[in-house]
Amino acid sequence: MNEAPPPLHSAAPLPVPADTGDLPWPPDARRRKAIARTVSFVLMAAALLLVMWRGLLVGLLCACLGFVATQALSPRLGWLARTREHRAPQLAATLVAIVPLGLLMLVLPHTSGLILDAPEHYRELLNFLARTVMEFRERLPADIARLLPEGSHEAQRIIAGWLFSRAGRLAQAGRTWLGGLLLAYVGLLIGALAAARPRMTQPRPLTAQLRLRVMRFGESFRQIVIAQFWIALFNTTLTAIFLLAALPLAGYRLPYSTALLLLTFVAGLIPIVGNLIFNGVLTLVGLSVSPTVALVCLIFLIVIHKGEYFINAKVIGQRTHMGVWELLSVMFAMEAIFGPAGLVAAPLYYSYAKKELEAGGWV
Repeated sequence: MNEAPPPLHSAAPLPVPADTGDLPWPPDARRRKAIARTVSFVLMAAALLLVMWRGLLVGLLCACLGFVATQALSPRLGWLARTREHRAPQLAATLVAIVPLGLLMLVLPHTSGLILDAPEHYRELLNFLARTVMEFRERLPADIARLLPEGSHEAQRIIAGWLFSRAGRLAQAGRTWLGGLLLAYVGLLIGALAAARPRMTQPRPLTAQLRLRVMRFGESFRQIVIAQFWIALFNTTLTAIFLLAALPLAGYRLPYSTALLLLTFVAGLIPIVGNLIFNGVLTLVGLSVSPTVALVCLIFLIVIHKGEYFINAKVIGQRTHMGVWELLSVMFAMEAIFGPAGLVAAPLYYSYAKKELEAGGWV
């Protein structure tokens, strides 16, 4: 007796492959998927360029942070929710939205001047650095000053003029700074709400492709920005010990120490180049006290950044398969096109582009 043929349709739908060309679909469905894939690439590239063009990078980074934080908290809050799949993401998104406001309310009474008037503080710091550069020769010991070439005066004037011009720009940046803080919080909310949104069980082709693009971008954010965040926090902690404890014990105090600590953290978020920027700033501030302090600052920075380079090579380089020469090339190119924001966005954008190329078998 012949066995009954298997049913034509199973009870559960077959899973749709995430991103492969060998699909058991009809020709029309494969063509629609290929078109959706192309359109998703165009939309993603246009969105990333729009972010840079309109100065929305802070909002994008905070949106990614809110998305990643909500996803990380959701599994840990399941025991607080009746149904893990439906309630835990909403609880996580609420925490991500409320905790920054609570921290701001606790910190603002003590640091309101530093947070709200940050452009003014850094304008004063840039003017101070410019004056230190102009007095560079006078601050050095006479034997060393005589060894400097005659053209060093012109170089001093050029560097000091550049610093003075940047300080002038910061004088008009108060409103932009407050707008950036608001944009950062709005981005955080958008990312948290996007992570808490219920997922569609069978998304349409374009929706599925856009989700894939966003998830790969989020993975690049985890590998680059979050790893760099911990590196920046490590640098800031050691620098705080050096500026607020070690130097005062030796009888020296550097001006603008609090502003320097904030600069340490922000510059630490930029791989490689951020260290060079902060090294120059801290050494110049140390020179304003004495050449000995400048030398001690330089030695300290070399020591801690040797450890950071090791972490960069192990944590970021191995995860993203990016060489130092690749990263520097992309950073300088994007800085030339988009300005300082390009330095911050370059590692993230390049890591994401490389992930897409690797998934497509191009590299």
